[in-house]
Amino acid sequence: MRFRLLISEAVRSIAANASTTIAATMTVLIGMFLLGLLVALGSWVVSWSDHVKRELLVKVYFDTITPPKAGQIEAVRFKLESDSRVKTVQFVSADEAIERMRKRYPDLVRNISGGNPLPASFEVHPNRAEDTQAIAESLGPPYPAGVDKVNYGAKTANRILKVATVIETVFVVAVLVLLAASTLLIANTIRLSIFSRRREIEVMKLVGATNWFVRAPFMLEGLLCGLTGALVAVILLLLGKELALPAILGRIDAGSDVRAIAFVWNALILLGMGLLLGAAGSGLTLRRFLKV
Repeated sequence: MRFRLLISEAVRSIAANASTTIAATMTVLIGMFLLGLLVALGSWVVSWSDHVKRELLVKVYFDTITPPKAGQIEAVRFKLESDSRVKTVQFVSADEAIERMRKRYPDLVRNISGGNPLPASFEVHPNRAEDTQAIAESLGPPYPAGVDKVNYGAKTANRILKVATVIETVFVVAVLVLLAASTLLIANTIRLSIFSRRREIEVMKLVGATNWFVRAPFMLEGLLCGLTGALVAVILLLLGKELALPAILGRIDAGSDVRAIAFVWNALILLGMGLLLGAAGSGLTLRRFLKV
């Protein structure tokens, strides 16, 4: 019975203060839409940076003048596989290396004469992209017997790691700033709604209503505004995902493993944040008006 009374009071309050209710709902909508867009875009960019980092590897080239013996190759393999920072070690023979080059640069290979100039090598994939330099340095110089040089693309690797770090930092900061801004905007909008009804709150307190009895209808109102705004934001994001996203992704060359957070999870995050911000904004803002 009491819950039904609280619901009817919240609905009556929404109908009686339509303008402030619409303003609060629109504020939630805009905040949640921007948050959803940022989460989707940010998670895609972070996924892309992880994809690029996975492309980083250490290449161990063997000597072409004095081809290494099988024992020397296995000794290098053992040393690499014993390193906890190494994920996989793949041997690429000279014949396989020239075949790869033939597929990628056919014109260049066509002009090669006098045998295969490419060396056999190990392609070493690290567990973490940040370990490529350390893995390369663990082999020397001086290099193990049979190894001519070790390369990990120092400049490219450092540039990729710096860009990835900046991307992840900007994403986290942007989400926190947007959440803080949304909370302040929603709280201020709800404060205006509550301020316009401060006389009503004072009368309820003077006739003996408890703080929770006064607070509950406003929190329910905040929940409804937050849920409605977040739900509309999810619908707009879904339309954007179905209509605009295919055209955008069709112009971007990214790996098949690059993807944003699943839309279902993004929608659940927005609905949860909308409910939380709406209820918290109402409950916290109302505290000052309960001191009668």
